[in-house]
Amino acid sequence: MKHIFRAYDIRGIWGQDLDSSIAMDIGYGLGAFLKEDLGLSRVSLGYDIRTTSEAMADAVISALLSSGIDVISLGQCSFGIALYGGYAEGVDASCFITASHLGPEWNGLKVYFGDGVGFPEEHIMSIRDRVLDRKFSKVDWKGMGKVISKDYHSRYRDFWVGKYGDVLSGSKLGIGVDCGGSMCLSAPDVISGLGVGLETVNCELDPHFKGRPSEPKPEFLGKLRDLVMEKGLSLGVAFDGDGDRAVIVDDKGRFLTSDTIGIIMAKHLLKEKGDGLVLANVESSMAIEDVLLPLGAEVKRIKVGHTFLTLEAKLHGAIFGVERSGHMIIPEHVLFDDAIVIPLEVMRILAVTGMKLSDIVDTVPQYPMDAVAVECSDETKFAVVDSLIDQISAEFERVNTMDGVRVDTDDGWALIRCSNTSPMIRLTVEGRDAPAMEKMRSEFLGRLRKGISGE
Repeated sequence: MKHIFRAYDIRGIWGQDLDSSIAMDIGYGLGAFLKEDLGLSRVSLGYDIRTTSEAMADAVISALLSSGIDVISLGQCSFGIALYGGYAEGVDASCFITASHLGPEWNGLKVYFGDGVGFPEEHIMSIRDRVLDRKFSKVDWKGMGKVISKDYHSRYRDFWVGKYGDVLSGSKLGIGVDCGGSMCLSAPDVISGLGVGLETVNCELDPHFKGRPSEPKPEFLGKLRDLVMEKGLSLGVAFDGDGDRAVIVDDKGRFLTSDTIGIIMAKHLLKEKGDGLVLANVESSMAIEDVLLPLGAEVKRIKVGHTFLTLEAKLHGAIFGVERSGHMIIPEHVLFDDAIVIPLEVMRILAVTGMKLSDIVDTVPQYPMDAVAVECSDETKFAVVDSLIDQISAEFERVNTMDGVRVDTDDGWALIRCSNTSPMIRLTVEGRDAPAMEKMRSEFLGRLRKGISGE
């Protein structure tokens, strides 16, 4: 059971790693941790569209109540609705039952503080230890928590329509939406309320993900691209299974990287605000500095992981944050990484500028980037990277060891870091041109392979 507790969440295969009994133990561990370690007592919980999510939600809620925790049950919903409902209710912690981008046989639990900041890894591990050691905090009948069921679908829609409706209504924009999972419960409702043209694909309730996998990779999104091109739409958006990441396709049918979209969004926020802090993780493109620093931005590099994105934004008052994996936040709206903000903000930019998305994209530098994952056991991968940190730090001047080791040169950069979820070490490289990228890739892949082999 230990392996289902990960750096950012809890997840496993139902019937193999998880069942209702294990889910109840997780709920007891969470309840005891909230109550005894953090002094918290009020939680909200929603669940996604998977076949096992309602059963898991019922088990976790039952255990929380039996731990003396009060629960606001938000029912089946998207990630954004779950986190918005918890925030609006002023809860101590918000929970969402999901396995995000993984297949329908998986499920799990994400936990956030009530303001949207994700639980850090040490909190997840403390819950794990309580579950493994069965250090629970069960109460008698007099101390049972209370449960209240609430539906936040319409209030969530009204929140986003209130944020974007004035500028988008009457704009004559058109958007294609590939829900791909739980966003079928919110995205069409929000976007149709904004007064823009809406076309949909894979937006039916589909707990088996028959329309496409829950991971929105471009190779799975041909129907969305065809829809955008055939209907002459302004853009398309595809969400992952729970709705905390999104992929954008422009009016020319090009799938855009999160770095490109993040630069576009941050650039326009900076033009309106004059300056501000922009967060980007260590995997994100150097184009972020190239474009945003001249506009008055302060760019802060952070560790990989949505938990760090939300926490750093709260601590340092960032105006925007982006992860290369597709998580983005505009904290003036909500602190958590609700992917609905991505297409809404892109449409706002199109409405304000009167430009086509493809024309805006063409103003953003595109540098060659590559990523390689090399197998390395969980038992040795951290020691390998630590050894590489010592070696590389002694040889290069511009070295960042915040999350693995990143080396910056005039021509590009390379990052070597351990996977938080797999027995692998990842190498990411970027160059100002293809030869520079290939040179970085060859040199640092060779160093990584030698480090793994012990040479």
